[in-house]
Amino acid sequence: MVYDFLIEDLPRTQKAIGTDKGLAKIGDTIVNLTYSVAKSICLTKNQFNHRIIRTGQKVSKKILSEALKKAEMKNYARNRADAHDLADTVEAILAYVWINNNITIKEMIKFLESHLSENIVHRVDEIEIAANAFAKLLNLIKKDLPKEKI
Repeated sequence: MVYDFLIEDLPRTQKAIGTDKGLAKIGDTIVNLTYSVAKSICLTKNQFNHRIIRTGQKVSKKILSEALKKAEMKNYARNRADAHDLADTVEAILAYVWINNNITIKEMIKFLESHLSENIVHRVDEIEIAANAFAKLLNLIKKDLPKEKI
């Protein structure tokens, strides 16, 4: 299914994509869904008693803002962006590539899950591990984003 009509009015610039509030709202749902499922898979696989774990945990702005910095994509964010703005930028970018059919929800889940480890049960470790996973995801999808920085 194609949803590209949702972004046809959007200028194809890095800043326009990364600062679009509507894309960020759509991306918020995508990010939380994909991470929650990926984390649930990871935690369930690593349970010694084979208990199924389902998380409904949202992704923190700290994880997403760190991921954007690690992926060296702050140029998509507005100038003087705080952690919340940087997190919104990640969400907008992921919504953009999903709307353009460059990646599916299933592919995002599989990618994130493959880059998580059992150490995500410890909050400090989870921030680092999840930020790295999202940074790698952002690096993967860079090819599907505009090249110019305007």
